[in-house]
Amino acid sequence: MSTVDSATLLIDGPWQHRFVAANGARFHAAVAGPDDRDAPLVVLLHGVPQFWWAWRHQIPVLADAGYRVAALDVRGTGGSDKPPQGYDVPTLTNDVAGVIRSLGSSAAVVVGSGTGGEIAWAMGALQPDVTLAVGALAAPHPLDVRANPVASLRPRGLRRLAYVQTPSVPERAMVTGDLVDRLLTEWGGSASWCDPSARATYRDAARVPFAAHSQLEQLRWLLRSTPRLDGRRYAAGLEQATPRPALQVQGGRDGLRPAARAPLTSQTAARVASTYRYELLPTAGHFPAEQEPGRVNDLLLDWLTVVAPVAP
Repeated sequence: MSTVDSATLLIDGPWQHRFVAANGARFHAAVAGPDDRDAPLVVLLHGVPQFWWAWRHQIPVLADAGYRVAALDVRGTGGSDKPPQGYDVPTLTNDVAGVIRSLGSSAAVVVGSGTGGEIAWAMGALQPDVTLAVGALAAPHPLDVRANPVASLRPRGLRRLAYVQTPSVPERAMVTGDLVDRLLTEWGGSASWCDPSARATYRDAARVPFAAHSQLEQLRWLLRSTPRLDGRRYAAGLEQATPRPALQVQGGRDGLRPAARAPLTSQTAARVASTYRYELLPTAGHFPAEQEPGRVNDLLLDWLTVVAPVAP
């Protein structure tokens, strides 16, 4: 099977494609909204196995509401650079902080989904100077995950994460096999939510050279780092978070993460959230921004008017 040029992922729409330098690398973002740099900036971070296009339903809605929007290709995906290292969350937060500054803003609201949600949570702790508020979709707080890792995963999700720890085989399954489809179906909670065209687009994204390996390296770091020194330093940094307004959205049919009845422990909430809002979407899976776009748009707009209102 032939590889895919990342330029094919610069999909047309009511946005512009920009490349910005940050943290020693080049990043692609789909941007929209007013040119006024005083308008609040919202940075959107996709998860595995996606790329910036996962936010296609949110970009124009937030832009029409007066926000500057940047849907970022996280390091290793889409049109962003794919270096051989740097897929630990602290480095990824440095990337996001650098992109915010390169876009001419001093701070932004950071919203992430899945693995992008873990980055968003970490921004409040590791990059507080550039983080106005944090939104996390399909992503429990990493402190709660580390406190009870087994309970934070469904059994099938745990088996899948164990599988991707093996070398080379998962990469081949993403590029030439059906692993992308399996992740979309298993984590999404059903096979019907993602139409054939969208599935083909995500399969193409995994076939960009080095993209499959880079995305899997994110998942590997999250699991392997837990007992190591770098993982312990990361956890210590999370515990020193500067509380920020936080929104958490969880899908009731998430095939990776079970929906939490008590979403943040009281101890974690006191550490990370100055104000906290939790929303459960019963029919959504692990990809709520695509599975319930209208509801997610309404939630984001309602929350943003409080934490980062647009000037009249």
